Amino acid sequence: MKLSDQERQLLQALQANAAASLADLAAAAGVATSTAWRKVQDFEKLGVIKGRVALLDPALSDARLCVFATVRLEDHSEDAISGFASVIRSHPQIMEAHAISGTADYMLKIRCSDVEAYDAFMTHHLLRSPFVKSVVSSFSLKELKYTTALPL
Repeated sequence: MKLSDQERQLLQALQANAAASLADLAAAAGVATSTAWRKVQDFEKLGVIKGRVALLDPALSDARLCVFATVRLEDHSEDAISGFASVIRSHPQIMEAHAISGTADYMLKIRCSDVEAYDAFMTHHLLRSPFVKSVVSSFSLKELKYTTALPL
């Protein structure tokens, strides 16, 4: 989708603060309030804006530990892939899941309170899944950058 400079500014303002008033969004984009409202409505209808959320601080929300886990499946049958997708969707600890190239099949971003909670999650859920062959875990030691804003 080709965006005008004003549309880009409007979307950047929304990504920075989805709770901003319509007047503030319009001012950031340099458009009239009615234009900003119409553009936001259009972006929602088109699916450009998928939703509006509050971002919580993981350290203050009992999800301090961030783990990146690579997962290899037992096999690549349709049943295994759909079964694994069900496992992913059923656990809120799994924040992101990506099918990847390389030696693993998937990369998961998992948030837990601590190492013990992750060990319990991995042992009782991931490793007991009949679809999972192996899991290799890497623990984030320090977050250098975090953003949900897409580059426009």
